[in-house]
Amino acid sequence: MKKIIHKSATRGFANHGWLKSHHTFSFGNYQNSERMNFGMLRVLNDDVVQPKMGFGTHPHKNMEIISIPISGALSHKDSMHNQRAIEVGEVQVMSAGTGLTHSEFNDSKTDAVNFLQLWIIPEVENATPYYNQKMFDKADRKNKIQVLVSPKDKQIEGSLPINQQSIISMIDVDPGFNTEYQLKKGAYFFLIEGEISVENEMLEKRDAIGITDTNNVSIQAIKQSKLLVIDVPMH
Repeated sequence: MKKIIHKSATRGFANHGWLKSHHTFSFGNYQNSERMNFGMLRVLNDDVVQPKMGFGTHPHKNMEIISIPISGALSHKDSMHNQRAIEVGEVQVMSAGTGLTHSEFNDSKTDAVNFLQLWIIPEVENATPYYNQKMFDKADRKNKIQVLVSPKDKQIEGSLPINQQSIISMIDVDPGFNTEYQLKKGAYFFLIEGEISVENEMLEKRDAIGITDTNNVSIQAIKQSKLLVIDVPMH
């Protein structure tokens, strides 16, 4: 078993006033040769957007982009004529493929938006762009793994498809609950809230651990916790 631990405080940070962003991997002005990616997971940004602010129209190409709101709601508009808000409990998938443009905006006058954005390198370039979003029932991840995203050619029922052999899951665990995660490729465990032990490594809020070269990973909750698991090919 191989482990790599990324504590919350070691992430890159950018303060643009309207946007505060923590970067798990190299992004923008934060460049760290030892933090370029975890396998096909290229970006994991923890963004807070201030009220009535947002990202203007910008392009993407050949990247699988997954957005997960933590608090607030984020309005989305793209060149495929999608114009919707994503809210807490929803997951948004945008497969950029041959290319698209989009914008993201916080319409609230009072509340900031906090969301995670993941970029996963696709297994096939120049695919037809694709967009979808879905509300997931939180009861279905109470002390059990809930699959949010899976490969489009091996799609797990109820999940959103992407153009990569990757599975993204979430689990809400009660204090003292123990479980095991069955590794598919290599898995990156990102703790959204709480305190847990993953393979005897203690994680607190926004800490992460990447694990490879094993079949099962033990998870024990110390406090009420919300854990994101990103299972990706390593090569």
